[in-house]
Amino acid sequence: KKDIPAANFIIHEIHCSRNIEVCSYCSESIPKSEMKNHIESEHVQVTCKCRMKMENGLLKDHEASACPLRPALCQFCDIPLTFNKLQDHEVYCGARTETCGGCGHNVMVKDLKEHPRVCG
Repeated sequence: KKDIPAANFIIHEIHCSRNIEVCSYCSESIPKSEMKNHIESEHVQVTCKCRMKMENGLLKDHEASACPLRPALCQFCDIPLTFNKLQDHEVYCGARTETCGGCGHNVMVKDLKEHPRVCG
């Protein structure tokens, strides 16, 4: 993926055809000596803990941003949960009440951040 001077192009083309191979899965240019390792490390099918199957090279991103079993913290109590349980927990957790130290009223946890604006 570099510019090759015209005088060197034929030698370069011969070198590449002997030493470089295009991966049939991702179309990346890979040295022939590393192709087996590339396929085993990037393209072998693996199963995530959520039972979804994908290429190994995609697993890390899936676990970080798409897996329903990825770790997540409740915004109200900081309890670690799995992402697929977070919404139901936060609905319940945010509906709890705490006594406001300023006005003495019971305020839902989900409203505590906004409460100081209306607190007497």
